Amino acid sequence: MQSPKYYFLLLVLTVSLLQAQKPKTPTSTEIYESLQKLNFLGSVLYVAAHPDDENTKLISYFSNQIKARTAYLSLTRGDGGQNLIGPEIRELLGVIRTQELLAARRVDGGEQFFSRANDFGYSKQPDETLDIWNKNDVLSDVVLAIRKFKPDVIINRFDHRTPGTTHGHHTSSAMLSVEAFDLANDNTAFPNQLNQTSLWQPKRLFYNTSWWAYGSEEKFNKVDKSKMLTLDVGVYYPLKGLSNNEVAAQARSQHLCQGFGRTLERGSQTEYIEFLKGDPLSENKDIFEGIDTSWNRVKGGKAIGAILNDVEHHFNFTNPSVHIPKLMEAYQLLQNIEDDHWKTLKTKELKTVIEMCAGLYLEVSAKTYWATQNDMVTLNIEVLNRSNQNISLESIKNANAVDISKHINLKENTKFNFKETFKVGSHQQPSSPYWLTKKGTLGMYQVDDTRLIGLPETPRVYKVDFNLLINNTPITFTKNVVYRFSKPDKGELYRPFEIIPEVSAKITEKVIILNSDDQHDISVVVKAGRDNLEGSVEINHPSDWNIYPKNQKISIKNKGEEQTLIFTVIPPKTQSEGIINPVVHVGDKDYTKELIEINYDHIPAQTVLLPSESKIVRLDIKKKGENIAYIQGAGDVVPESLQQIGYNVRILKPEEINAETLSYFDAVVVGIRAYNTVEDLKFKQDLLFDFVAQGGNMIVQYNTNRGLKVSNLAPFELELSRDRVTDETAEVKFITPEHPILNYPNKITQHDFEGWTQERGLYFPNKWAPAFTPILSMHDKGESAKKGSLLVAKHGKGYFIYTGLSFFREFPAGVSGAYRLFANMLSIGKEDLKLDAKIND
Repeated sequence: MQSPKYYFLLLVLTVSLLQAQKPKTPTSTEIYESLQKLNFLGSVLYVAAHPDDENTKLISYFSNQIKARTAYLSLTRGDGGQNLIGPEIRELLGVIRTQELLAARRVDGGEQFFSRANDFGYSKQPDETLDIWNKNDVLSDVVLAIRKFKPDVIINRFDHRTPGTTHGHHTSSAMLSVEAFDLANDNTAFPNQLNQTSLWQPKRLFYNTSWWAYGSEEKFNKVDKSKMLTLDVGVYYPLKGLSNNEVAAQARSQHLCQGFGRTLERGSQTEYIEFLKGDPLSENKDIFEGIDTSWNRVKGGKAIGAILNDVEHHFNFTNPSVHIPKLMEAYQLLQNIEDDHWKTLKTKELKTVIEMCAGLYLEVSAKTYWATQNDMVTLNIEVLNRSNQNISLESIKNANAVDISKHINLKENTKFNFKETFKVGSHQQPSSPYWLTKKGTLGMYQVDDTRLIGLPETPRVYKVDFNLLINNTPITFTKNVVYRFSKPDKGELYRPFEIIPEVSAKITEKVIILNSDDQHDISVVVKAGRDNLEGSVEINHPSDWNIYPKNQKISIKNKGEEQTLIFTVIPPKTQSEGIINPVVHVGDKDYTKELIEINYDHIPAQTVLLPSESKIVRLDIKKKGENIAYIQGAGDVVPESLQQIGYNVRILKPEEINAETLSYFDAVVVGIRAYNTVEDLKFKQDLLFDFVAQGGNMIVQYNTNRGLKVSNLAPFELELSRDRVTDETAEVKFITPEHPILNYPNKITQHDFEGWTQERGLYFPNKWAPAFTPILSMHDKGESAKKGSLLVAKHGKGYFIYTGLSFFREFPAGVSGAYRLFANMLSIGKEDLKLDAKIND
């Protein structure tokens, strides 16, 4: 039976998923908490390397308990991770993880920033990381984040003093933070940044340590803690009805693509932060010691503080609107202070509080969720004042920055709806993540507009300004254009309003593997971004390939509709590979990008434009066996890849695994991390092992050594480790070159390990029974040989194979050698008798 807290978490997550894209409608307690934060003038910046590296307990604690402005700087967007909820990897996974971080911050109250660093995959040393990243550029981004955010305190997630003990990205994030701590106040460091921000010196730098950094709680108990602060992050928030740990668990659970859904925690819990540099603390109690975090911090702020603290002290939970006259008085005073940093921040916060107290509902919804250049877009504008305060809508400035006079007295709880239109600019660039608009390098994204560096997402172009008078004081609220709609099974929904190109195209197969010189038909899907689209499509291709016809006409009547064109690919006689990409000609313009939509309930829908291209590979590959059962794990495209080389692949659900069903297959392939994610497989292992004993082949792809759902990964002893080879160019040695898996039906050579991407493999076993034969040896620079990447064991009449090689990355990249080796793995045991006898001799 599931515990009550499981169902509570499920309820919380379900509500958060359904509400992920809706505008916030705050309660009185949330207004009051916003007032508390308004009256605290202090800030904390937490620094680490990846999404899900952040300590949500500390971020929530500083945001909700201390009331500090709190942010997380993640140097990367997590592009190199795995995806447990869908097929997206690399850049698209980075888009998802970016939005999951923003979802987490909406829960714990923090803000989110990034650098331009690309998560290129696991790295064992910071030297390698900083070389691939381009240290100076990422350091520049960290300095810029500090100068813009202006934190009083910085907290590093990782230790800069222990290179080689954790992910190289982790240590690098800490090293860069330590260096940036001083450079942020140095006018000779990255002086061009001072055109958009100013120098800043944080007060203190800390390291968020714990017993795991020392290997055990016993060792940690013996550590000198004279420079450490202890924080009880398990505090209870009566206004929320939740403890800090519960809030943090909800935030952590937004990282769904990484499998970080959490049950809620309660009770006292200690976090440790170690002082590293800056102004020493006289007592290890308050990280803001010596910093005035009241309104007295700002010249001219005393009078503002007196008003706002009085509102907080006498807050009316049943009718917050009674405070609007005082809040507007504070707003007017705030516009006169000289400190631009605090003026900008606190004006934004105060306007939000005023909007919430008045129950103002201001919404701009387009009739469609996307438009293209020169489109006329109809907007439904809703204005509602749910208070008895004197508020009028004087004018709006529409999405084309045109002022439209209104002069409407907003009577209490009387809704006003009106229509407006605007025209999308003829040169308006399509919506897409800004860091993906230009091709970057392995380690860095290219961002030409320096104003965008550090932002979590591309700012929305089309907005509407609502120019109001509240108690005769002018005040403006700005709202993005959104798309509001409903579905019968989900109710009211929202998604961002996007600009798309007038046409986009994609080849449905991202990797096309051809095992002969037979011609192959491919589908090109063209999507219209406007009505009455006319044009033609051709496909660029390598010179030794041919594609017929050379071009085809397109004619699409309605925007949003698609037209599918069939082209015939004629491969060369010999092995070859290259890139093909569709080009759509419309008038005098050419379009070469694919429109990708990412839709998950827990994040806002995302629209991404990427170059539309597919890899084509003509290879000589032989195989034995035909029918493959695939048991899905964390998600990959291995089944589709095996179909490309001629296998019949059927996805087999755990409940379908039985002796009779298995008898139809030549081999069973278990997807990546299946034994970490599929609970029911623990009941099916004996059936699978019996299948092998009866003559079938079973291939198990990598799993992590933590969180295994089964006690017996294999028919024989097999222990996973954290061994991995991250250098995709690392030399591969053949331990048993005569083994069938390297010889039949394809002769595997060193050439087959060329062109691998991101890594050789991960989580290799380091202990195994004598029944296993290790096939390959490889290692990263300066390390001992790792022999557990590919293990083969005869079991009865069949073969059991465990592999940590990253086929799930190589197949989507069209690495021909990976296909040839996997075909051999599936074919083992089906050799010619002559070869079989030779091996046995």
